[in-house]
Amino acid sequence: MLLKMEACGICHSDLFISGMEKPPVLPQVLGHEGIGCVESVGEGVASFAKGDRVGVTFLASTCGECELCLSGRERFCARQLNSGYTAPGVLAGFVSVAARHLVRVPAGLNAVEAAPMCCAGWTAYRAVKETAAAPGATIAIFGMGGLGHLAVQFARHVGLRVAAVDVSEEKLALARSVGAEITVTAENAGRTLQKEYGGMDAAVVLTGSAAAAGQAMRSLKRCGTAVLVGMAQGPAELPIVDTVLKGITIRGSFLGTREDLEEVFRLAAAGVIRPHIETHRIDDAPGLFTRLGRGEIAGRAVVSF
Repeated sequence: MLLKMEACGICHSDLFISGMEKPPVLPQVLGHEGIGCVESVGEGVASFAKGDRVGVTFLASTCGECELCLSGRERFCARQLNSGYTAPGVLAGFVSVAARHLVRVPAGLNAVEAAPMCCAGWTAYRAVKETAAAPGATIAIFGMGGLGHLAVQFARHVGLRVAAVDVSEEKLALARSVGAEITVTAENAGRTLQKEYGGMDAAVVLTGSAAAAGQAMRSLKRCGTAVLVGMAQGPAELPIVDTVLKGITIRGSFLGTREDLEEVFRLAAAGVIRPHIETHRIDDAPGLFTRLGRGEIAGRAVVSF
């Protein structure tokens, strides 16, 4: 289908991909948090029509035939293609995309606020869900960037008590403004959360810091659950003795299901979840990548077309 793009969020994954020495697809078009309006549909497409508003995610296509695809876990398909990485992205005025993995955007949700839901919101929602923490439980969220400030809101929405962890006081202030009950600076966060708050029932790591993963493990109570999302490039500490003796569960979480994204859009349209956004023009994109690499963007930067 041909889409006329309305907005596209800038994700940390875009920064990583843009820095690759040999990107898998050239010319390289980044972007996987896209909201667009259908201009035309291809032969055989009956699920969408001209004028529909849709969200484009990192999941550009899957095989549709493997066990994972057939069991609702298509995001783990070994033959998937990814927008802005192994398939053309959507940081452009017009794009051609496959219809199968698109999700409708509620009419009342504007494009700039909807765009971060296609990756940051979707991923954060699923990560919180993967903890299986019950209402009233405590959860530590490591990394208060584009995903983290949304994860705080999702966690609060389902009745969890939230501790936010980051190296930036500005980002911790953002976390407090969206409902974090506890804020902790990253250094020795695990010890602080244990000593001062009795430990956490769950921890979600949304930053690519290997140190954060180790601190998250240290923060957990007995039988707690750690969910890893951020892709650390270096070795991470794994306290094996504590993991065994305390019955710790470690899970990886990647994207979410289409039903998850529909729910995320619904919550955003209802005003339950509100992304902290900087709006920019496409010409600003190079500078945004520089600022993102320095950790200077609180919330999400979104290009509006």
